Amino acid sequence: YENLTPREQEVLVQVVSGKLNKQIAFDLGNSERTIKAHRASIMEKLGVQSVAELARLAQALGIEPIR
Repeated sequence: YENLTPREQEVLVQVVSGKLNKQIAFDLGNSERTIKAHRASIMEKLGVQSVAELARLAQALGIEPIR
């Protein structure tokens, strides 16, 4: 988790909160394409293949989804 950039950490929280790329892009003031790139980087850096794996890992790390 420490290898993620601050922006990737923000995107991670939004992803595990169940938000769509379009919603994340709007919330963070980025393009949807940029969010897709961040998500791909997050998945690679954390070594997960699916959003479900990502959510389990985030939960194990104590990352709380946005309600």
